[in-house]
Amino acid sequence: MKVLVTGASGLIGSALVAELGRQGHQATALVRRPPAPGEANWDPVAGTIEADKLEGHDAVVHLAGAGIGDHRWSDDHKRAVMDSRVLGTGLLARTLAGLSSPPAVLASGSAVGFYGYENPLPVTEASPRGSGFLADVVTAWEEVAAPAAEAGIRVVNVRTGVVLTAEGGALKKQLLPFKAGLGGRLGTGKQWLSWISLDDEVAALLHILTTDTLQGPVNVTSPQPVTNATFTATLARVLKRPAVLPVPTPALHALFGEEMTREMLLGGQQVLPAALEGSGFEFTQPSLEGALRQTLGR
Repeated sequence: MKVLVTGASGLIGSALVAELGRQGHQATALVRRPPAPGEANWDPVAGTIEADKLEGHDAVVHLAGAGIGDHRWSDDHKRAVMDSRVLGTGLLARTLAGLSSPPAVLASGSAVGFYGYENPLPVTEASPRGSGFLADVVTAWEEVAAPAAEAGIRVVNVRTGVVLTAEGGALKKQLLPFKAGLGGRLGTGKQWLSWISLDDEVAALLHILTTDTLQGPVNVTSPQPVTNATFTATLARVLKRPAVLPVPTPALHALFGEEMTREMLLGGQQVLPAALEGSGFEFTQPSLEGALRQTLGR
């Protein structure tokens, strides 16, 4: 396959590009900097893209977007989070729809934030959207991919959970305090965490590209979501460190602000990958402890 990848230098994108190469596929990175040979350039804010270099690809994986948890949720950061997804996805979808040789499939990044942060019950792709900033972002993000679907491209909205790897993301941020014996649950610890290992994330993306029955929203999460308290206890056990210092809500508010704390740290979703499992995908790391031991070499 010839696969166009946005966000190719990111945590998931770099792992995906490497795996595509190992399997003998050709990856083309769509980048915002001056392109190297074999790359293409775009600028979602300016609305420019090298459309001619997008011709003839079999598939597109769209992963670009500003990091949601990288900063406190100021008005400027929230605007950057929304714009980076809506502008980029809209430009890409319209461009792909207008190609003379379009791809067969667009796997467009999305997130489990669609389901909101207050519902403790299990949710699948058939569940309605929830409330909050993240749900607003995901709804707008998915809607702007419509031009590609209307042009006959199979569009999959990849609703990813927290991707676990020691190389970056949420897990890397937690390793230092946990290794120092300073880890602990957040608030009550009852909030749900829908997670997936990086290996299974990449495998799921490749499965999506080659499985014609998958279309629309697809939850890319482990079939075994856990509460924050369970995650905390499991990580501590794998690292052989205590985790007895819970972080109180007022401290989280002071560090991250009330809205970010409410949605990302004290809220969560119990997401089940119904469509993925129904299409025959098999997880290599379905359990949290196994995934942590693998990624941490324990």
